[in-house]
Amino acid sequence: MLDKRWREDLERGLKPVGTGLARSGLSPDLLTAAGLVFAAATAVAVGVGEFRLGLLLLALSALPDMLDGAVAKASGRASARGAFFDSVADRVADGLVLGGVAWHLSVTEGGGAPILAFAVAGLAMLVSYERARAESLGFLGKGGLMERAERIILLGLAFLVPALLIPVLWVMLVLTAFTAVQRFALVWRQATPRVPRDRWMTWRELRDIASSTPTFRRALEGGHDGRHRPALRHRRERRRPPVR
Repeated sequence: MLDKRWREDLERGLKPVGTGLARSGLSPDLLTAAGLVFAAATAVAVGVGEFRLGLLLLALSALPDMLDGAVAKASGRASARGAFFDSVADRVADGLVLGGVAWHLSVTEGGGAPILAFAVAGLAMLVSYERARAESLGFLGKGGLMERAERIILLGLAFLVPALLIPVLWVMLVLTAFTAVQRFALVWRQATPRVPRDRWMTWRELRDIASSTPTFRRALEGGHDGRHRPALRHRRERRRPPVR
């Protein structure tokens, strides 16, 4: 949702920063790798219960993800390889952070609480897969209530107020599942074959031609016109045997 509304404005605002970093010789792949390192550090910090440190590291892991695209465009290094690396890194980062949450819950809560974090991670991967698969088929597959930006914001809120961790995970679970359904419906509508309008237009055109042409009009009416009927009756009457 935020990606759809603010993505262009954010990219426009980060363009000067990306240009400055590109001039310094910083590689966009290096920024993507740095985001992975910060995500792993976030997982460790959250796993051991250091939520304030985890919040800081989470923000640091999101920052390179916002800048690597701007640096790639400014330096002329944008490529399919870099886009692939960035997408895979985002999925790994999501798994690491939510894995750290599951680690913490397994120590403090036990029971089925860690499964909640893994369920959110699984649905997040499904949402990302739907977009990737849709775009590989030539369809639009992004959008929805709970994308990566929203997940990071909600996790940041949970790290700021640890008492909200489990309620936030439940909210993320429901909204991420809803987003998966939204994207499925979006792609399903695009992929459903539609009856071409030309077929019906052609029939209407033929009907109009038929109604304006006497020969076709007689064929549509199912018989000869009135001028021919007396002659037919005359022929039938001539064939009848004489009455005695």
